[in-house]
Amino acid sequence: MIRFDLLLHEAWPAVENVRREGWVFRSAGGVTKRANSVWPAGPADDPEALIEAAEKFYADRGLPAVFSLLDDPALDELLARRGYELVDPTLLMVRELDAAEPADGDGIGDGVEIAEEPSDAWVDAWWSVDGRYADQGPAARAIITGVPADYAGVGPGVAGVGRGVPQGDWYGIYCMAVRPEARRQGLAREVLRALLHRGRTGGASHAYLCVTEGNAAARALYASEGFEVAGGYHYRVRT
Repeated sequence: MIRFDLLLHEAWPAVENVRREGWVFRSAGGVTKRANSVWPAGPADDPEALIEAAEKFYADRGLPAVFSLLDDPALDELLARRGYELVDPTLLMVRELDAAEPADGDGIGDGVEIAEEPSDAWVDAWWSVDGRYADQGPAARAIITGVPADYAGVGPGVAGVGRGVPQGDWYGIYCMAVRPEARRQGLAREVLRALLHRGRTGGASHAYLCVTEGNAAARALYASEGFEVAGGYHYRVRT
């Protein structure tokens, strides 16, 4: 069975990773929840003690204690009893890549450029949409360049972007973003198709992505491109 939690952890690397028993405490200056949350990668003999250790770990860094939970109801219940709030329920969507390329060759992201490193314009486009963390551009760049990836950009001045991460048989889609003034022009679909094509030609047989439950527009786009919901995860944040 595929470990989506492992794929997510590897594709979105934190700047700091500290292993405590079967858990990993991750930190990246507060930029994104995934890179600043506990990944309960394995069982814990004393979860209460590890929770307390995590709370100290994040308090020492001036951050709230956050847990990323995928299919761990016991820990989820324990955190809820301790007053942790459930936030950002997110869907995992997957598709096979054997049919990623239309038979006639059209629609494979014409005009999309894919590079091995993100340009400043690429980062600016992504950060203009997802930059909820003030003055943290360097930390964000460290996360998105922490593993080999494909960086797709399209449109004048790089109006739409996406990031593809090769992970063996799997290809992860991340950082899908279109500048507000360039939306409703099909740029996100172009970027997505170009990345799927890159993943397939690179040898991957499946693709995955994650999208928040409330993002109806993105969910509709991904469903129209063959993605189906395969599971989900959420965060627990100490309030």
